Amino acid sequence: MLQPKTSCREVVRQVQALCRLNGLAPVADGDSAYVQARQRLPRERLEQALATTALAASVRSGQSHALQGRPVKVVDGSTAQLADTPKNQRRYPQSASQKTGCGFPVLKLAVLFCLNSGAVLNVIWGSLHNHDLRLFRQLWDQLKAGDILLGDRAYGEYTTLAVLPARGVDVVARLHQMRKVDFRKAGRLAKNDGRFVWTKGWQQSAILTAAEWAALPAQITVRLVRFTATIRGFRGRRVTLVTTLLDPVAYPARELATLYARRWRLELCLRDLKTTLGMDQLRCKSPDMAEKELLAYLVAHNLIRCVMAEAVAQYAVDLEQISFKGTVDALRQYSAAIAQARNRKLRRQLWDDLLHNLARDLVPPRPNRQEPRAVKRRPKPYPLLNQPRRKFVEISHRGRYWKGRPRKYRGLN
Repeated sequence: MLQPKTSCREVVRQVQALCRLNGLAPVADGDSAYVQARQRLPRERLEQALATTALAASVRSGQSHALQGRPVKVVDGSTAQLADTPKNQRRYPQSASQKTGCGFPVLKLAVLFCLNSGAVLNVIWGSLHNHDLRLFRQLWDQLKAGDILLGDRAYGEYTTLAVLPARGVDVVARLHQMRKVDFRKAGRLAKNDGRFVWTKGWQQSAILTAAEWAALPAQITVRLVRFTATIRGFRGRRVTLVTTLLDPVAYPARELATLYARRWRLELCLRDLKTTLGMDQLRCKSPDMAEKELLAYLVAHNLIRCVMAEAVAQYAVDLEQISFKGTVDALRQYSAAIAQARNRKLRRQLWDDLLHNLARDLVPPRPNRQEPRAVKRRPKPYPLLNQPRRKFVEISHRGRYWKGRPRKYRGLN
């Protein structure tokens, strides 16, 4: 998982090299035994490893970014592509807008992060047709009394704001774009800060049963905070937060705005998973193995977070300034050296050097840096595979065609 796009054959070669280095018996060349062993690995073991590594990362990082001593957890959704096999298509079908044989199965997941350490606490997945709230409904039991949940627009709705406070969990989320706000009708607390009373809608929520919907209160009181997010060189953007933290003295509006700004750091954690580690494309051919592959990626991510948190604890640097990619690169190289160390003292020295290098190689602070979701490198000018491979007919001399019309070349009759 720490080496993107590694084949099973390469893993076997690595084991062969290590066995030869330590004078052990030779290992067979084929990768069949490794693949079979990977299939026998229980998924529960990976889930347990995910919980254990998340706890270890949280303990190492401490509670430096807690809000009033309360732990903050962030929920976010994402997707991953699977190999285009019939089994994967049946469980995680592709988008309905794509023709049969022209797309890839899509696994949708909801991830619960620890804001302080950046580790993945838990994950729930489903097909592309599952809404974020439906997946998040299965993570409610993972939240503990006293937690603060931080989310985007999808979670600033009535059901989440009514259910979680009854469990002792407060919510800070961005207001849904369809809900209009008039601060003149609010119980004013300060400028652009007020309490509102929301009434339960007449239509039952799709994520609750009839009994759960009937048990929801008819009205809830929420607090709305509006501020302007500014990025140097760009026009300011107004952001409205909705929260169940109603006390403006214990939870000032400025702290809530700062807390929501830190949520972007967790967006970068998803980028670390999908881009740096390569989790955006799962390669296993069956859905059961693809789910194990997903859990293995998350465990690897948490282990990297543990190393980063240990460097922070030993050298008192800011966790957000330690590069995730730099940590992966350094750990990959130092692991090979540690495996060849002859005694425990030398292994300890190599480990201390690793942490020292991570603490020295810091990313410069870049507040309000713009991270556009855009691709700079242009793709190859090949036509799209808009039909199944067995029916696709490649255009001869495709370089002479442009948008279905032949190009006119000078000098040709």
